[in-house]
Amino acid sequence: MPLLKFDLLEGKTEEEITKILDVTHRVVLEAFQVPRSDRYQIVTQHKAYELKMEDTGLEFDRTKNQMILTVISRKRTRKQKELFYQLLVSSLEEECQIEPRDILISFIINEDADWSFGFGKAQFLTGELS
Repeated sequence: MPLLKFDLLEGKTEEEITKILDVTHRVVLEAFQVPRSDRYQIVTQHKAYELKMEDTGLEFDRTKNQMILTVISRKRTRKQKELFYQLLVSSLEEECQIEPRDILISFIINEDADWSFGFGKAQFLTGELS
């Protein structure tokens, strides 16, 4: 945990997507200090008319590499989130050639009772996970 949902414009290859997911997982490990096997990622590719990302008045243009990342997670500190933002955009730029202007990140925060990792149990509540 967290659960990461990537929305991309269609056309990325399997190798490109795998690299994006691997880079992002490394950043999650560093920024949030979660176990290595704590990896939940979903990718959806969209036709250009199905994904709109404007600049919210910041006056920059995005490219065909635009990406929306939704992070569904337990509460994280401001410091953790800022580290995550910085590490992710710099790593994706360096390793995947995705420019920082093309990355929109949004957190959806939930609580321990909102997670079941299988078997119909809320493992954070039962104490199986901490």
